[in-house]
Amino acid sequence: IPGSMAEKVESLLLKTIHERNGISDSGEFASGINENHNVVVGQIKSLQASEMVLVTDIDHFRWALTDEALNYLHNGSPEVQVLNAIPAEGLPMADLKAKVHADVADIGFKQAMQQKWLSMDKSSGAPRIVRKVDAVEDKTQQLLQAVAANKEISKPDAEAAKKRKLIKPEQWKTYKLDKGPKFALERKKPATELTQEMLAKGTWRTQEFKDYNFNALGQLPQGGHLHPLMKVRTQFRKIFTQMGFSEMPTNNYVESSFWNFDALFQPQQHPARDAHDTFFLTKPSSTSLDRIPQDYLQRVRDVHQHGGYGSAGYGYSWKKADAEKNLLRTHTTAVSSRMLYNLAQTGFQPARFFSVDRVFRNEAIDRTHLAEFHQVEGLVCDRGLTLGDLIGVLHEFFTRLGLPKLRFKPAYNPYTEPSMEIFSYSEQLKKWMEVGNSGMFRPEMLRPMGLPEDVSVIAWGLSLERPTMILYGIDNIRDLFGHKVNLSMIKRNPICRLGL
Repeated sequence: IPGSMAEKVESLLLKTIHERNGISDSGEFASGINENHNVVVGQIKSLQASEMVLVTDIDHFRWALTDEALNYLHNGSPEVQVLNAIPAEGLPMADLKAKVHADVADIGFKQAMQQKWLSMDKSSGAPRIVRKVDAVEDKTQQLLQAVAANKEISKPDAEAAKKRKLIKPEQWKTYKLDKGPKFALERKKPATELTQEMLAKGTWRTQEFKDYNFNALGQLPQGGHLHPLMKVRTQFRKIFTQMGFSEMPTNNYVESSFWNFDALFQPQQHPARDAHDTFFLTKPSSTSLDRIPQDYLQRVRDVHQHGGYGSAGYGYSWKKADAEKNLLRTHTTAVSSRMLYNLAQTGFQPARFFSVDRVFRNEAIDRTHLAEFHQVEGLVCDRGLTLGDLIGVLHEFFTRLGLPKLRFKPAYNPYTEPSMEIFSYSEQLKKWMEVGNSGMFRPEMLRPMGLPEDVSVIAWGLSLERPTMILYGIDNIRDLFGHKVNLSMIKRNPICRLGL
């Protein structure tokens, strides 16, 4: 509605309510000012929202003529039209539609026969229509004329006409208007924001402000875009689940040093546990180990200090305070250690676990390293597993990634023995590259948990960022992850499909 028209209607509404102490029917008001009722209703709703008027609904109902009935309003009902078309001597049935329109003929003949105004004479061979009455009163036409004039009709007549689809119900609302609690002859629009001028002049004290609608929904984005890391992560998850693995819960970034290091048989003097390699928390700086079963804690202490299970241990004085230090987890293997411990306590069953989540390292940031990144980890826990099983699983896993050519190189990890670095030949880069690390968890880690002696665990891990950079041709990791990422890259990156 143009602003001037809306303001004019609003002004007339307020003036009339003031002078007459209300408006009995908004429909009559709209007719009185020669304005469309919908325009008036729009202003009524606006005034109601401002609490300037009180609104009471008035329900209206009437019967209206259908398009078919409009044809009968002046020409007469179809049954009377058919009756008038029959001469005194009768009319062959075949000639009826030449006298009356085909649609009218069919409906009218049927209705006239039901009224017993006509009959069929078959005595001379061809059926003829003959009159049984000379003239009739067209009550159907009279009913339609009454409806057109907005007159009341009886319920039986209305039901009969409705059944013949000659009339239809119409319902609408008008409104009774009274003065509201904030009624005025002129609306003062509330301010939508607090301005510097209001603060300077002090007018904010008397200014009315529009209420915030905290239930209003924000504008929906036209479309979203998945980050390349999320696309590759989805593909990794599909590969793991197709191989029968279950995802581990990895929702706690903060870990105690016990689960991140000590439970993995990583000594407390290991360089990875220095502050220049790990992010230690200052508040809270530690987590009490009292909730961990003390017999398990003692076994971990003993294997570090004195060894066991075929190991000489590290021969140092293990400190509980060091194990209680909180940190940002440096690997998702901290989650694996919890899962394996729980598996041992609930009665061992073979299991396959995986995780894809964020880890944190206090590393110098450059084109290939960040202080936080995503680690992909898989492990298989079963009886009698060997290095050959690990190599076989790795071939299956990396073949599904599209990297079927693998090589292995002996390596050292504190919590796996034997350990292997994994290399794969990239057809895209035309060279061998390191793609991950792997090994078999040491007995010094598994036996204190309570896992049976014949149970072995094979595991491997790799970063999510490196394969993503290769797949999407990204040379600098800071262009993939972090605050320097170009959003247009996220919008334009293609669908990810690994070699499944």
